[in-house]
Parts: sequence; C-alpha cells; structure tokens
Amino acid sequence: MADDEREQAVQAAIDGEMRLLDPEVRASPDRVLELLDPEWTEIGASGRWWDVKSILTVTSGGGISPESPVKVSDMSGAVVAPGIVHLTYFADNQGRQVWRSSLWRLTETGWRMYFHQGTLAG
Repeated sequence: MADDEREQAVQAAIDGEMRLLDPEVRASPDRVLELLDPEWTEIGASGRWWDVKSILTVTSGGGISPESPVKVSDMSGAVVAPGIVHLTYFADNQGRQVWRSSLWRLTETGWRMYFHQGTLAG
C-alpha cells in the first residue's frame, strides 16, 4: 500500500470518528448507522459492553452538548492491515477524560467503525 493510500485511509477513519462525535450526527440513528459496522461493539469507559442496538438508545438521547463539544487531542492512526485502520486519541467531554481507541474497516459502503474502547484517564 502506497503512503498516499495509507494517509487517505487514516484520514477517512478520522473523518468518520469526528462525525460520530458530532451532536447532530449522534442525534440521528440513521446517520450513526451509516458509520457503524453492523457487527460493531464497544467496551465503554464505564466498563459496559455495547452493541449497535444498545448504543443507539444512548446516542439518540444526547450526551454530547452542542454548546460543549468533545475536545479531541493526540489523534493518530495507522493502517494495520489492508482495509483496517486503528485510531487512538484523547477525549475530554466536559471534564470526563478518556483515552479512546477504535478500529475502522473498509466495507462496500465505505469506512465503518468496527470496534471502539474507552479507558478513563487518571
């Protein structure tokens, strides 16, 4: 895989990740579903295991205020296999600080998050 292809893959995953943090996207189950793989799972910072069905109840109910968006820093990504990108970053949601990690995979419909994990910082 050429360097420019790797950069495009990582950027596509970053773009998807940032859309999932957008309060307007999160408020729309259809828009969230466009970004999550049907087999998506998450181990949340709370220790809870999530799947697509359970996360939609949370995202459509809010949780990220448009007035106080999640502050993201230290975002980095790497192509770990063809069609698979691993992202890591630090997120601060109104003082709740979490290290986040996600796997994105290229599907017939574009890049979709396959797995996500959050670990409380400090």
